[in-house]
Amino acid sequence: MSAPLLPSPLPPIVPEVEAAVRELHLADRAAEIDRSPRFPREEFRELGRRGLLGLRIPPALGGRGLPMVDVGAALYRWAYLSGTTFAKLSLQPEFSSVLAEGGEAGLIDRYFRPLVRGEVLIGNQVTEPGAGSDAQAVSLRAVRRGGDYRLTGIKSQAAFASEATAAIVFARVEGGEASATGLTAFLVPQDLPGISRRVVPDLGERWMGRGTVVYEDVLVPAEQRLGAEGRAFALLREELSRERLLLAAIYVGVARASFDEVVADVGLKATFGRPLAEHEAVSFPLVEDWALLDAAELYVRRALERAGSSPPSDAEAALAKWLATDIALRTIDHALQFSGGRGYSSELPHERRLRDVRSGALAHGTSEIMHLIAARRLWPREGPSHARAETTRA
Repeated sequence: MSAPLLPSPLPPIVPEVEAAVRELHLADRAAEIDRSPRFPREEFRELGRRGLLGLRIPPALGGRGLPMVDVGAALYRWAYLSGTTFAKLSLQPEFSSVLAEGGEAGLIDRYFRPLVRGEVLIGNQVTEPGAGSDAQAVSLRAVRRGGDYRLTGIKSQAAFASEATAAIVFARVEGGEASATGLTAFLVPQDLPGISRRVVPDLGERWMGRGTVVYEDVLVPAEQRLGAEGRAFALLREELSRERLLLAAIYVGVARASFDEVVADVGLKATFGRPLAEHEAVSFPLVEDWALLDAAELYVRRALERAGSSPPSDAEAALAKWLATDIALRTIDHALQFSGGRGYSSELPHERRLRDVRSGALAHGTSEIMHLIAARRLWPREGPSHARAETTRA
């Protein structure tokens, strides 16, 4: 099968990714980590050593500085060969770009550069139990005390809840702006007094160790604030658009793997005296998956190419993430269904892929929020409510 997301000739980063997957046995490791969830720290360090973390991050910060379309092609191939786990792992510096763009030089040297090298792990904490996708409802409070801040509140669905060295924490400064755009970000070491962390097991992507982090009057020095007070939303918004595009490449990559595998399997089987591929109940849905998956890959590739010359469009990135997630879930579900009982078991990778991709309809903005962002492109409106409900990240 053709793969529309992969350009010809391939960018050099793609063979590098293929070599890493093969030499580090990442497909097998992803399955092992799903069975016995833990953060793959050794692989994280090795990927950093190979320069495979922070592919888009500028070289001045330790990254490769690759164009978005090349990064998308690398992530697509990564997901095709080994699932979502290590493709998403490679994006951890991208998920922390608020630190790179808003942090002082000392913080960047102490945390961000080591992150790109795979030496430290940075979490990203936006979501709260009562806020969901609405950034205006974020209630974790930062109170000024002299030149420093005291943080009090709860973050939920936080990735690496118990493993992160430090976390980018979004809060509302007491007495500051109350709108969604009034958020302030802090880089908070996770071993400070007053922080308690608890992992809540997930359906999929168990290696991320998502959970709840509670802050009780936690002292954070002013120099660990990222950017100016009340100005974190602009950094977060652009970061989310880039993330959504790159996640879309991962989801269509893993879906393509399930599609290719089930097509080959159906071509070899026979039922009721006929080749399985001659049963229209099987062949017609797979033919539709072929067309839809090609369409999703082409849309994602176009969005990645456009993002190479300007900041990603919020609406186009949102639609790419929704489209990729939706079609990937359909494609993988059909692969599971037409593989019979083996598809439902851990003997084949379809069930794990389905569980992992299912987070795509929730994390980094729900599918419903993706539609809302796109709708605002068609029918623009002004005012502070424009920033509502756009920032969920799990």
